[in-house]
Amino acid sequence: MKTVTVQDAVGMVLCHDMTRIVPGETKGPAFKKGHVIAEADIPALLEIGKEHIYVLTLEEGRIHEDEAARRIALAAAGPGITLSEVSEGRVNFEAAPGLLHVNVEALRRINSIEEVVLATMHDGQQIISLRAVAGTRVVPLVIDEWKISQVEAICAEYPYVVGVLPFKRHHVGLVTTGSEVFHGRIKDAFGPVIRRKFEQLGSVVMGQKLTSDDPNMTRDAILAFIAEGADMVVVTGGMSVDPDDQTPTAIRSTGARVVTYGSPTFPGVMFMAAKLGHVPILGLPGCVMYYRASVFDLVVPRLLAGVEITREDIVAMGHGGFCATCDICRYPVCPFGK
Repeated sequence: MKTVTVQDAVGMVLCHDMTRIVPGETKGPAFKKGHVIAEADIPALLEIGKEHIYVLTLEEGRIHEDEAARRIALAAAGPGITLSEVSEGRVNFEAAPGLLHVNVEALRRINSIEEVVLATMHDGQQIISLRAVAGTRVVPLVIDEWKISQVEAICAEYPYVVGVLPFKRHHVGLVTTGSEVFHGRIKDAFGPVIRRKFEQLGSVVMGQKLTSDDPNMTRDAILAFIAEGADMVVVTGGMSVDPDDQTPTAIRSTGARVVTYGSPTFPGVMFMAAKLGHVPILGLPGCVMYYRASVFDLVVPRLLAGVEITREDIVAMGHGGFCATCDICRYPVCPFGK
């Protein structure tokens, strides 16, 4: 690389982006790679602290940061990912709606290669609308090509490193328990919350059945939804240890296999997950109605993406399963469930 003073650079071509930072306002390229330096550019270059520019001559076996970033991104990206153009040596991975899937083992191997950077959001995060979830670049302006070839070889060992599992549209049966709702003493507040949550994830509540505290009545309502073709059944209310709360008994009496009763998550401890044939049956505690983020948001997106939930998965939620109850909830961009 040859160093040239800005005053002597008129007519030369920039080999990298030059960044302008205005504290608290903006950060971005003031001059893009490929820009031909003009006399009028000299004051602006000096203003951003650039007294010299670099004229690049690539040696054999070395590649420019832009090419390196593109090659890493192409090797690592999986389904549901769109790659951005290179900007300031970086390529972003933009994800379509679905469940973000990151191969953490592959990611660690890639970042163990000196001067290579690939950063992602947490694996398992639900994506509601198109957004950037990862980015890659290399540290120097020019890098040894064998390092990028090594990244490509690692990526070739896996289906992909960063991808999205699309949410499958489910028809969900909603059973709301509680004699107070069944007899009309109070208005159901759970139903609207559950409908909205499933709509955001691309599914639909096919119907809602109200039942009393009689476990047989709740059991029959669950089985009726399954007979009607429900892909999933959620049961709200009746999940505490009170004698009148019989939802766990009702779910068990359907013959379903219980995956877990109880979850190391706050909110969401009194959660039940079961499966009858291929249909998940979920018992949702009252906290799902009151908190923006709860065990619902950690489990349901995975199920809608076709991921099997095991007892081991539930146990692992204890690390990160304590909600900080921030004044302004920013879930899923927060530590809950990570």
